[in-house]
Amino acid sequence: MKLSQSTFLYFNYPLREAIRRLSDLGYDGVEIWGGRPHAYCRDVSAAEASRIRGWLEELEIQVSAFIPAQFRYPTCLCSPEDGIRRDSVQYLKDSIDTSLSLGCRKVSVCPGHTLYGQGYENGMDRLQESLKELTDYAGEKEVLLFLEPAHRLESDLVITVEDGVRLVREIGAENLGLVMDTGHCFVNRESLPDCVALMQGIPYHIHIDDNTGLSDDHLVPGDGRICFVPFLKALKNHAYEGFLTAELGWGYTAEPDAAAYRCKVFMDSLLGGI
Repeated sequence: MKLSQSTFLYFNYPLREAIRRLSDLGYDGVEIWGGRPHAYCRDVSAAEASRIRGWLEELEIQVSAFIPAQFRYPTCLCSPEDGIRRDSVQYLKDSIDTSLSLGCRKVSVCPGHTLYGQGYENGMDRLQESLKELTDYAGEKEVLLFLEPAHRLESDLVITVEDGVRLVREIGAENLGLVMDTGHCFVNRESLPDCVALMQGIPYHIHIDDNTGLSDDHLVPGDGRICFVPFLKALKNHAYEGFLTAELGWGYTAEPDAAAYRCKVFMDSLLGGI
């Protein structure tokens, strides 16, 4: 297993500086955040994408995945408003193209939350319609999409990993999988090793973060109450060879180097022990 860090942690830094600092700290990869000021789809020209690929090659660091700016804003794949739903799908198509321009074929998507009075069935129908359109588009470009189950404040459609696995199997697209976020699972009271077992047979990607079980705080691993060892052992037992991507919260953006360093030291110690 390899360790990466979301560039969102360096929200106040240019993307090049974020990549350089994470490389200096010894990370194997970066998960590029597709929001401003990093890699928003409308900002990344062909020339800019070429420059970013050059930085990555120079620093010998991989792109673990691409995560368009989503959750809450500016997309809603389940919106009851046709214009908003179509615009959301187009935004993610554009983000898929941006990810490809950076040499990355792994893109995460978020389910969204229904509006008052919309209802679960209508929301799920619209979400499925959006996901089918996106998987068709991504499939033509040989891109994997990873749907991220959330928690009850972020989605009322795909909350648990079990919810996500069920939806992925219903849609039946070979290029659709899941992002498992340890913090979301812990807030939801899900067993992390059991979640790993549930995802076998579909593509999956891992986000690492911690909390106390009360809210989705996106803490540095070790700062909360999650016991990561059984989870990491489950990944090893299922021969997971992908990235573990730390996704840390707003509270660390003022001093990102310290958070990224502590995260790397903690995860290296755990991985060395299993």
